[in-house]
Amino acid sequence: MAYPESMRPSIAEVERTRPERLRRREFSRLTLEDKEALLRRFHPDYRPEGFRSLRVGANRGQNVPHELADLLEARSLLDPDTFELNAGADHDVDVLVIGAGGAGSSAALTAHEDGARVLITTKLRWGDANTMMAQGGIQAADRPEDSLARHYLDVMGGGGFVNTPGLVRALVTDAPFVVEWLENMGVLFDKHQDGTMMEVHGGGTSIRRMHSSGDYTGMEFMRVVRDEARNRGIPCLEFNAAVELVLDDSGQCAGAVLYDLDTKEFSLVRARCTILASGGMGRLHCQGFPTTNHYGATADGVVIGYRAGVPMLFMDTVQYHPTGVAYPEQLLGQLVTEKVRGLGAHLTHCKGERFIYELETRDAVSAAIIRECSERQNGIATPTGVLGVWLDTPMIDMLRGEGTTRRALPAMVRQFARYEIDITQEPILMYPTQHYQNGGLVINELGETAIPNLFAAGEVSGGVHGRNRLMGNSLLDIFVFGRRAGRRAAERAREVRPGRLTLDHVRTYHRQLDKAGVSNHRAAPMILPDYTPASHRIRRLGGVAVG
Repeated sequence: MAYPESMRPSIAEVERTRPERLRRREFSRLTLEDKEALLRRFHPDYRPEGFRSLRVGANRGQNVPHELADLLEARSLLDPDTFELNAGADHDVDVLVIGAGGAGSSAALTAHEDGARVLITTKLRWGDANTMMAQGGIQAADRPEDSLARHYLDVMGGGGFVNTPGLVRALVTDAPFVVEWLENMGVLFDKHQDGTMMEVHGGGTSIRRMHSSGDYTGMEFMRVVRDEARNRGIPCLEFNAAVELVLDDSGQCAGAVLYDLDTKEFSLVRARCTILASGGMGRLHCQGFPTTNHYGATADGVVIGYRAGVPMLFMDTVQYHPTGVAYPEQLLGQLVTEKVRGLGAHLTHCKGERFIYELETRDAVSAAIIRECSERQNGIATPTGVLGVWLDTPMIDMLRGEGTTRRALPAMVRQFARYEIDITQEPILMYPTQHYQNGGLVINELGETAIPNLFAAGEVSGGVHGRNRLMGNSLLDIFVFGRRAGRRAAERAREVRPGRLTLDHVRTYHRQLDKAGVSNHRAAPMILPDYTPASHRIRRLGGVAVG
């Protein structure tokens, strides 16, 4: 689907301004004061109508998105008075891992290495996760000119200096070892002819430290860790969603109840330790935004963890990736990696002029794009009324030499070519898209939660990224804390002896809902999103009218 004639005049403006933009490559950075003002006026996190206070649970009184509150203020899919727990488990293991993306697979590998009997369960297929969809890369301070301290400060600054310091310390300290671990298992990183790693900038970083595998980095990582786990014989139950955690009579986590999407039957896994690695909430489409996330990202782990008593952190902030596809609409909301901007592509409005430094932090760039499309009316409209701004991808070859785009972004070149758009010759239309759950369940440096023998790793957890994650730290997060949680869970499993299984925490939560006067017609977790016309969630594109 080539660009329609109605969009051609704006593309001509982008082409006209390229020589001047090429000559004047520098663009002024935002001051801290300007950035704060921009965020407060235009970032979705500052729209009070998008949030409400929770009426139950450990975070009662705190704001979360309406879409998440609907699930957290819902009843269990199980009736705790009729579901039998102590007649015998369907599976009995040392470590149960809920989720089969990068965090879950690395947790399972590490726990297995430490001698634990491990079972992975996932509601879709092994690898159906945001890990597979990650494009840009992974950060690690592993060059002499870089340092752990510098990486630490970048992470803290990107998160608004409210990140949990111990988690950030763990993240950056383990980063070089994670990259080495991945490469030793067979990950094919991008390298120069002399064998050194190719590295690019990400938004909010002070030095190039992004390691990548083309623009399919997460897919390459997932290929390797999944194959390694399969080769070691670690079992995985596919199409089995975890719908409730199980505690014992002393308050320890002792496993989970699963729901088989094929047979429509429940099963019980008794486990000495349980690791939640179930990902985020992109498919809730907060405030009507489209999403980059995979089909199963419906906040299941947050829901069952919170119901069991684990507090949350930073759940009043959502990351909207600034460059989500706005045209063609068959790709609406799909990720265009930050690596594109790191390689030199410019963001321009309808007149072909830059309006923001492209490698500001993601929250600032998203807010600036929303400002251009709303207040300044500088957006480009598609035939159906979707607004966006241009990402001028032909600048990459102009700055770095012909053929760079095809070498560095092969998947993206092919993806747009299907719609008769050549990104080496034409810009692409962008608008922010829901990308990442900045917050999550509270953990410590070992991945432990407030519930004994319950761990969390990856996007389901919160604290390490503060209020805004930097590019390349999500793939790092899942492997750092997946490995840490797996190791600690295997250690704990040697000591744990679960008591009598109980769902008393579910009864308690239901009583809280009754006391708060919360309607009881909803049940959670959602498991899969509902895209039938009557319940379609994307009615507006981030506050800008569609259609």
